Amino acid sequence: MATGTRRVSRVRSALARAVIDTRPLRVPQFRWLWFSTVATAVGSQLTAVAVPKQIYDITQSSGWVGVAGGVGLVPLLVFGLWGGAIADAVDRRTVMLVSNLGIAVTSALLWAQAAWRLDSVAVVLVLLGLQQSFVAVNMPTRSAAIARLVPIELVPTANALNFTTSTFGMVFGPLLAGALIPVLGLPTLYLIDTIALAIAAVMVWQLPRMPRAAEATGRAGLRDIADGLRYLAARKLLLVSFLVDIVAMVAGMPRALFPEMAERTFGDPPGGGAALGWLFAAIPLGSVVFGLFSGWFSRMARAGAVITVAVVAWGLMMVGFGLAPTLWLAVVFLALGGGADLVSAVHRSAMLQLEATDEMRGRMQGVFTVVVAGGPRVADLVHGWGGAAVGPAMASAVGGVLVVLLTVAIVVWVPGFWRYRTPAAAASAPPSDAVEQRDPAKT
Repeated sequence: MATGTRRVSRVRSALARAVIDTRPLRVPQFRWLWFSTVATAVGSQLTAVAVPKQIYDITQSSGWVGVAGGVGLVPLLVFGLWGGAIADAVDRRTVMLVSNLGIAVTSALLWAQAAWRLDSVAVVLVLLGLQQSFVAVNMPTRSAAIARLVPIELVPTANALNFTTSTFGMVFGPLLAGALIPVLGLPTLYLIDTIALAIAAVMVWQLPRMPRAAEATGRAGLRDIADGLRYLAARKLLLVSFLVDIVAMVAGMPRALFPEMAERTFGDPPGGGAALGWLFAAIPLGSVVFGLFSGWFSRMARAGAVITVAVVAWGLMMVGFGLAPTLWLAVVFLALGGGADLVSAVHRSAMLQLEATDEMRGRMQGVFTVVVAGGPRVADLVHGWGGAAVGPAMASAVGGVLVVLLTVAIVVWVPGFWRYRTPAAAASAPPSDAVEQRDPAKT
């Protein structure tokens, strides 16, 4: 009997270490930030499906879908860097609230143009660019806030929670979009996103004030952006973490090919259907599954090696996706790629937040935003026109091969990245600013 009890205890202990760590949710302030992410997780993905679908319906061209990615990239490059500087210079709660409301207004305008059937690619692209400007300010500010809301030793697990929640929406958002478009029409997707964003703004309002660090200048100009870039250039390992992600996303993200492949390869009707939803949902589906069992990899100390292996695995899965003859096999490869991407993202984000000082976290997260959100938009442009030239299957497979080759070359060039371990200091007591943010008397 005792042996059986010990065996059950060992199994429970192993499961406890494997499943997602929810300790950050015990911090009330982080819960509000997390709830705001939950509120927009599905709605934002409805818009992410609606925009390329609407453009493809108007133009019947994957090339134009790729152009949409390029249009979204410009504001991300500009406002991602500037938004990070603003997050270091201004109260981060205020920045999140204003930018969240800006995203909600542009979603409402996207709903209006779709409901009135303007069928204007130019209008959609202008609104998309405006919305991405607000997103580019919001994203680095949210990420920079995490280390102010939880103890430093919980930063990796807090990132795992946030990424898992976001990718959960990426699974059900596209599936819901595929189901809603034939029933309620495409404009409804924009409307649901608008409502979710309004709810998220209420959640952000509940956060404590997060004033700039004492060392920060209080400015958000070009000189401050340049200071952030110089800070990054002096830290080669952080630079490499960004570089391998650029390779993974630009060469390996095939989402611009999804509308064409759904219709011409996997048999969706012209108005859209289940295959489109599954293709958009597959990558985040894998991320969610890995995220639910993130306990085992979020505690790994060999962050550099973990990131390298995960990025190489992503590239191999994109090769498999490009060569997959059936929808279910394509979804499997995309899902496995999504799991590998989550592993990489958790460790890259934690590495950045632990290595950067608080007065620089906003600007470093701004660069992170440019890479994470901008890379796929460059990929939209590259894969969109590449798919139009050589076919979607070949474009995806070649991109995956490039991911593997370039990642290995980069890590061989900077072997210190492979050897990088999470600093032992990260497991020590929380910093003073995190303690202050949890003290109601000081918020």
